[in-house]
Amino acid sequence: MSSTGQFEDRLARQAASPTFPFATEKSKRERRGFLPLVEEISPAPDPGQAFEQLANLAYLLFLDSAQHFHLGRYSFLAADPFEWITSRGRRTLVFGEQPRQNTDPFAMLAERLQQWRMEPVPELPPFQGGAAGVFGYDLCHHLERLPRPRIDDFEIPDMAVGFYDWVLAFDHQQNRAWIISTGWPETDASRRLQRARNRLEMVRARSSRKPKALSNAQPVDRCHVAPQYPLPLLKGLTSNFDSREYLETVRRAIEYTHAGDCFQVNIAQRLLYPQKEHPARLYRRLRQCNPAPFAGYLDMGDFVLASASPERFLRVDNGEVEARPIKGTRPRMTDPAQDDAQAKELMASAKDRAENIMIVDLLRNDLGRVCEYGTVRVPALCRLESYQYVHHLVSEVRCRLRTGLGPIDLLRAAFPGGSVTGAPKIRAMEIIAELEPTARGPYCGSLAYLGFDGSMDSSILIRTFTVGRGWVQFPVGGGIVADSDPAREYEETLHKAEGMVRALE
Repeated sequence: MSSTGQFEDRLARQAASPTFPFATEKSKRERRGFLPLVEEISPAPDPGQAFEQLANLAYLLFLDSAQHFHLGRYSFLAADPFEWITSRGRRTLVFGEQPRQNTDPFAMLAERLQQWRMEPVPELPPFQGGAAGVFGYDLCHHLERLPRPRIDDFEIPDMAVGFYDWVLAFDHQQNRAWIISTGWPETDASRRLQRARNRLEMVRARSSRKPKALSNAQPVDRCHVAPQYPLPLLKGLTSNFDSREYLETVRRAIEYTHAGDCFQVNIAQRLLYPQKEHPARLYRRLRQCNPAPFAGYLDMGDFVLASASPERFLRVDNGEVEARPIKGTRPRMTDPAQDDAQAKELMASAKDRAENIMIVDLLRNDLGRVCEYGTVRVPALCRLESYQYVHHLVSEVRCRLRTGLGPIDLLRAAFPGGSVTGAPKIRAMEIIAELEPTARGPYCGSLAYLGFDGSMDSSILIRTFTVGRGWVQFPVGGGIVADSDPAREYEETLHKAEGMVRALE
């Protein structure tokens, strides 16, 4: 991938058939040579339609909150990054460079972000260009000495991050949209301004609706996949546990809590389904039948991530940090009275509240490592939030980053999220590695952006498809505590899978 992007040579023929309607007046920023360049789209397009119109661009990113307004005010589209970095194990690869061994991917990201610092444009959506991508669960091995999973049959990158120099940003509250073009990685002022103009023009001229071709990566043959067991939810759907094994695994986790090893540990089963269509089409159905405030799509090359996450991991805005852990789940009911009873039962559950409070305490400890003394607070504890198929208990933790620290330091301190590991976190992750048969991949990691201006927002990757090498995989799990009932825990994982299964049908 060249620093000038791979699509600029098409500008002349694309400009003849623009897709998005635009105001004709040049922005004041462009006339004065200010960067980034900003141009408003009027009227604002539908984000889902814009996603389709950009779907054949490389490394397409869609941070999608369009169908959940009270939490997700903004959505973002970006593609064709000027740099692409992947990391797996101790090997990190920057596209076009020789692989690097024993490299800390967090340190590499921090170093490269410093090269392209930029002040944000006021009163626009917060992501105006920067690094964005997947931070998979197994990045935990760069932070702690932990046992590796027994089976890693898909070999998905632990991290896949692009540096995006343009963004199509949506403000759903105002029903407005803008193209923001930074001109990076050019550093010469005139060349940077010209690149920003060219890239903005490229986005304006997009007219193709044909998704990018599927990866030609070799499919994983069924005989090379970890042992699978059929599930009744959908023909062809399998799990890496049969029901008896999962119940026994939960019992062993409960024994660890009784022995004092941990208070809570998250145990998941990985569901697997043959890939039958382009992941962009699968994502369109997922966002319709399972809308979520922290949904997202990322083309990673050989794999595609399609997420309907309801959970924010960490957000940084001007040094202020917010986390929103979820613990406690009940299925929605079609009958309003029954549905209301489910919600009230969840709110009254001492077990679910205790699980949530444990994770809040863990987060307060993690954030306290990088935040100003005395700023860590809990504005909301065990608040009810209702989604398409489930009710959740959600809390909110806030603090202020210490001077001199940034989003990468915050990620190091809190990754992976405590709501999807357990407490104490390190011992819980050791138990997960022992009891779960396969690598988690992106599941329970994070989809995040880290802006050139020092901002960050991120989700916890639950309710997430990873599509590639002939398969669709999506783990589902839950927190196990001393008084957990194995049968109920198993049923809860299936309830969490229902919205995902509907998207497959």
